[in-house]
Amino acid sequence: MDKFTELRGQYPTFIYRGFDITNEGFSFDFSIGEFSFRPKLMYTRPELARFNDSPLVRYIVFCIGMVELVSYWKCACPPRVIVQCGALSEEQTLWWKRLYWGGLGEFFYRNGIKTDFDSFMTIECENKSVPRFTDVWAGERRGAVIPVGGGKDSVVTLELLRDMREDNLCYIINPRPTTVDCAHTAGYSDESIVGFTRRIDPELLRRNADGWLNGHTPFSAVVAFTSYLAAVVTGRKYIALSNESSANEGNVSGSDVNHQYSKSTAFERDFRDFCAKWLLPCPGYFSLLRPWTEWQIAKRFVQYPQYFPVFKSCNLGSKSKEWAWCCDCAKCLYVYILLAAFLDDSTLVSIFGADMLDEPKHRELFRALEDPGQDKPFECVGTRTEIQLALYHAAERRRGGKMPVLLEEYMREEHGKPAELDGYFDSDNFVPEELIGLLRK
Repeated sequence: MDKFTELRGQYPTFIYRGFDITNEGFSFDFSIGEFSFRPKLMYTRPELARFNDSPLVRYIVFCIGMVELVSYWKCACPPRVIVQCGALSEEQTLWWKRLYWGGLGEFFYRNGIKTDFDSFMTIECENKSVPRFTDVWAGERRGAVIPVGGGKDSVVTLELLRDMREDNLCYIINPRPTTVDCAHTAGYSDESIVGFTRRIDPELLRRNADGWLNGHTPFSAVVAFTSYLAAVVTGRKYIALSNESSANEGNVSGSDVNHQYSKSTAFERDFRDFCAKWLLPCPGYFSLLRPWTEWQIAKRFVQYPQYFPVFKSCNLGSKSKEWAWCCDCAKCLYVYILLAAFLDDSTLVSIFGADMLDEPKHRELFRALEDPGQDKPFECVGTRTEIQLALYHAAERRRGGKMPVLLEEYMREEHGKPAELDGYFDSDNFVPEELIGLLRK
């Protein structure tokens, strides 16, 4: 019997018991059988505690719990989810189930789980009377909440919205030196940085250590609902994310499995629809960079060398206190390849600490990134077209000089010149009319 079937049989029910809100933040109460989980999100700025008692804020916190629960549900995948707090209509129940299904695609695939949309879970909530809300903010909404992850994408968004800086706030979950330094480099003071410290319940880690299931969940949906709460209580008009068109491409050929599902246009559309129907249509949630590719974002990013010493994108490195580039994962190699099209080797080495294209040990990672015949690494990386275009321009930039070993091997295979992407513009986006001109320049 496989682990998925075994655990579902042993633990058939997941319960979302409730949530608590205090002036320090909020916590949730989940359980699977005899195991209880109490994850927390703590405010990093006291002003986020404003309107704690309003029905709107309480319902947003309930929704944040609906996102958080999937990280705990996945350890045993109980077929039945019982929601004992809040309220869910039948339409909302379907919305949440669709989010979980899309966001768990990688988890199911990498754990070899065979299931389907109808049977992977049912969601039950006795209270189906979802309230209607009015805006808790009395003033005119201005500026944007900008989620900052520490990578090149959010840096470009910060710079594109520089003229709005006085009205903007940087939004960070689990602040680290890299994320805070990026905000500071963009000219934001500590008073203009808000967010949460997210605390995983240690019981989940113990379940994982005991051999229960583990894997990727749609974290960007947590960013969506928590940044929405931050925008509501601080009176901001927009939530401006930095997800690009490339996030729509899946990782496994012939399937819908997408590591970046909750960064995709599909999720963005669904979340906007959720807010319009059951919360408030303003603040408006959108990705400023959706019309662009990763190629175009990188081309813009290299115009801001002041960020070279502070930005980081490595997920492995983010788990260390220093958050350094590990220079040993697909994400590091991908960002290195993309920037190699625009920067010389000495600048790249000063950023990453190593010449990643001159390391034969990265050959397998390199192939997984550029070869359309392989599954794309389960990281936030761009499309094959973007990678091949970056490699072509990286080689052209080094023609006549020393060519890094992996780049030299790749160019020996006589790849044709890829299509240029400078003029690409994805019209399937939700960028407000007043800001779309920033991307067309």
